[in-house]
Amino acid sequence: MSQAFIDSTGASKGNLKSYLTGFVLSLILTAIPFALVMSGTLSHSATLAGIFSAGIVQILAHLHYFLHLDTSSAARWNVLALMFTLVIMALFVGGTIWIMYNLYYRMM
Repeated sequence: MSQAFIDSTGASKGNLKSYLTGFVLSLILTAIPFALVMSGTLSHSATLAGIFSAGIVQILAHLHYFLHLDTSSAARWNVLALMFTLVIMALFVGGTIWIMYNLYYRMM
């Protein structure tokens, strides 16, 4: 399986090299926050910024290397479905936080 192949829906399945690249990248992006926390050389806010930025890059790497979401025309519907899912999740989480804040405010 040396070459990426396309199934009947037009979506790319990837190859061993892309999976290994994604795996190594995810290991590195997991080790970076661990090293930041264990070394303790940065300030608290700089450490948090490093953890969040490594997490965002890792999410993007997983979407590209493992879920094969990119800007190709075959993956556009998958990206659209992912965006819709993110909007629904933001509504659920935001609504829950709003309700909990309202309940806390009314109880005090």
